Amino acid sequence: MSRLLPVADGPYAPPVPARELTVTAADGARIHVEVHGPEGAPAVVLAHGWCCSTAFWAAQIRELAADHRVIAYDQRGHGRSPANPAYGTEPLADDLEAVLEATLAPGERAVIAGHSMGGMTLMAAAGRPAVREHAAAVLLCSTGSARLVASAAVLPMRAGRVRTWLTRRILGSRAPLGPVTPLARRILKYGTMGPGSGPDMVEACARIVHACPSRVRHGWSQVLDLLDLDHGVRELRMPVEIVVGTADRLTPPVQARALAAALPDCVGLTELPGLGHMTPVEAPDLVSGKIRALAATYIPSARGERAVPVEESQ
Repeated sequence: MSRLLPVADGPYAPPVPARELTVTAADGARIHVEVHGPEGAPAVVLAHGWCCSTAFWAAQIRELAADHRVIAYDQRGHGRSPANPAYGTEPLADDLEAVLEATLAPGERAVIAGHSMGGMTLMAAAGRPAVREHAAAVLLCSTGSARLVASAAVLPMRAGRVRTWLTRRILGSRAPLGPVTPLARRILKYGTMGPGSGPDMVEACARIVHACPSRVRHGWSQVLDLLDLDHGVRELRMPVEIVVGTADRLTPPVQARALAAALPDCVGLTELPGLGHMTPVEAPDLVSGKIRALAATYIPSARGERAVPVEESQ
């Protein structure tokens, strides 16, 4: 794995976890998990996106861990989770299910937030027993369920077969990203962030993305290219809120609107003017606030009420 480290200070520097553990998924993949905040507090689970790591959620962890138990994990092959030959939406679902079973007590409810591929993980795992048992509510940030390459607007040209073909070649490139240079920052900002993103945001994202091994980046790009999780969206039967930036070139607002229309219980769609794909970094307070509000609304322990066992609530 790359030795490139996240930023060391500021709001995007990863906080030190209260504890760390390694969870083993169904196929033997080892998943790195961090737990922040006080034991017994309302739980939040964070699933990051393609080419990212737990460091991506630094601002949310820092804000929420004061009074929530925040669980963040590295998708397989990302961050501190070793690469695994199994690529696909089912392995992503396996990993999330393993994390929930290892970190939450039986019947314990949590807000689960997924960004980009993390949101797709939730769609893939929507019908899994652990998600049905533990998900009190879900926040989907900058994500989509299908036709990702065709809808992506990374290239400034009219949608169609040519743009889709070129986009597929760019996103699926095997070339290493190399060091974080001024040019690399400009390219990453153009492709993944809004024009108003500050230098600290760009630097944090560039270090995280460039740390992802090229073979892992390529392997998961093939999964995203063929993604079809429309069926999983319909299985997300808990309350779901959606956040998207209007300048998102990777999962543009058309994806978020399609999700909102298909979800059984969409409780809100927020479109953030001028923001790009990296909404948890670009709008940290808003995303943290959405997670906090979902916890306060849908987790009984966050309201000081008795938690109702799952079998009683059905």
